[in-house]
Amino acid sequence: MKLTFLARSENEVFARNVAAAFALPLNPTLSELSDVKTAVSEAVTNCIVHAYPDGTDAEHWVTLECSTEDNRLHIVVTDSGKGIEDIARALTPFYTSCPGEERSGMGFTIMQTFMNEFHVTSEPGHGTRVEMTKCFGGTAEAYAR
Repeated sequence: MKLTFLARSENEVFARNVAAAFALPLNPTLSELSDVKTAVSEAVTNCIVHAYPDGTDAEHWVTLECSTEDNRLHIVVTDSGKGIEDIARALTPFYTSCPGEERSGMGFTIMQTFMNEFHVTSEPGHGTRVEMTKCFGGTAEAYAR
């Protein structure tokens, strides 16, 4: 499944619900489904707030891709925004590139905590790609290959 939508805050709820609906055939628990929704929400919000900080009404886009394999849900969220200069620093809990705003700096930490696999790639000036995997119905070790 691939969904591309405008980077607007009202689309964050839509994206998280689409990912959750896509996961339903894997028979997730409510807790697992909540983890997916929260991680997607954080990833999409990061795109909206950090990738496109210009605050204009320009048409900026976010892409959500979901696929399944066995009892795993793979999620990729990408933008073509400003990118991340220092990924290691961005992954540090409580770090935010918007210190003057009410941001906790916990988005990446939440994604890492709620998902079984997590990876970020970014190129300044060209955008960011967040890849996440959630294993359903058991521990991550049960699905490791």
